Amino acid sequence: MKTHPFLRFLKVVLLVVIATGVFSGIFIWTRSLQRKQQHAVERAALERVLEREGEVGLLDLAGIKVNNIFYGDDGIALFEGDMSSYSYSADEMQNIKIYEMANKSVVHITTVSQSNPNTLLEVLPQQGTGSGIVISADGYVLTNAHVISDATSLTVRLYDGSIYQARLIGVDLENDLAVLKIDLEKDVELEPIKFGTSTTLKVGQKVVAIGNPFGYDRTMTIGTISGLGRPVRTETNTVINGMIQTDAAINPGNSGGPLLNGRGEMVGICTTIHTTSGGSQGIGFAIPVDTAISVIPDLIRFGKVVRGWFDIRMVQLDASIIEYASLSVSQGILVSEVQSGGKAEKGGLRGGTQRVQYGASVIHLGGDIIVKVNNQGISDYSDLYAALKNTHPQEIVDVEVVRKGERKTLKIELVQRPETVEWAVR
Repeated sequence: MKTHPFLRFLKVVLLVVIATGVFSGIFIWTRSLQRKQQHAVERAALERVLEREGEVGLLDLAGIKVNNIFYGDDGIALFEGDMSSYSYSADEMQNIKIYEMANKSVVHITTVSQSNPNTLLEVLPQQGTGSGIVISADGYVLTNAHVISDATSLTVRLYDGSIYQARLIGVDLENDLAVLKIDLEKDVELEPIKFGTSTTLKVGQKVVAIGNPFGYDRTMTIGTISGLGRPVRTETNTVINGMIQTDAAINPGNSGGPLLNGRGEMVGICTTIHTTSGGSQGIGFAIPVDTAISVIPDLIRFGKVVRGWFDIRMVQLDASIIEYASLSVSQGILVSEVQSGGKAEKGGLRGGTQRVQYGASVIHLGGDIIVKVNNQGISDYSDLYAALKNTHPQEIVDVEVVRKGERKTLKIELVQRPETVEWAVR
């Protein structure tokens, strides 16, 4: 049986079409692979340029002249071409915006205190100045405790020049913070500072300080974060841990003012500068904003920070106790006594049983030795204060103790720290 010529022709055409489709598909697939490989090579080359020369170098390679770059959460803003066509650079625009956002939230604090009497035995008033930060629309102002120390009178000057008498609401000497309150007329509107966080800060990040150095209202200085987590000893001889170190100029009068990030958010409270010249040529420090956030509610509600403590009598170990009791540790806090029926006793802490004379005090040896609290090493009293500084009564903490040479971890509920903590001192 013969196949019709038309059918043979149709079969040939169909085969040609199929073959053409297959070859076209292979060709397109091959070209696609080549393009992907080429793109991969180009991407790798561009990434090397980006890593080596940054965005400016990469754009310069593309023939785009860039004068400045601003990095933001929404991407990158470029300033291209001749700078004469712009009034401000990207950095300048950012700085101006930061100032406009935060300027109205900064206040000038003036204090009056009693100084030493003069030769006629008259008590002379002494005036001081500092900075403050509006933290609420109803008149609460945050500043440093040392700014208002010993003040008998407090006045606050707002950005518009209006002056108000202020009253002290609460003080936290351990963090060098204080909260004031001004009473406003009904038609006065305050602009509270925008709170950020200090937990995401990076060394090298730009920061801005606004304050009243030498009485010059709302002066702005710019710098970078030059260190994080610094322990700093304050004028009251307490150590504040976790301080932000910056090279932004901080002078007398800046204390209590905000340290801001590139979004105009407060990330710290300017506090002190370590200098050999007495001026801004030194290292500036700011209290992390998260520290302030944690204590402000207590300062407003109680006038102080209600912190946690152990209801025990403690003794800091020294060489004489260690040698006399033949202890296996070289540092720590000895639990001399626990309060009967108290939280510490219920949590498992044990006091000593051997009464001995220790200077003018009587202590008990043989009790637990606290060496860690919430995984922070405890070698002396200051370590214990630091470990419990951000805790509250009824909070449960992990306490690692050494008991007869063995280490144990106990969960202890805290009580309220008393106004005066008694230590057994030799």
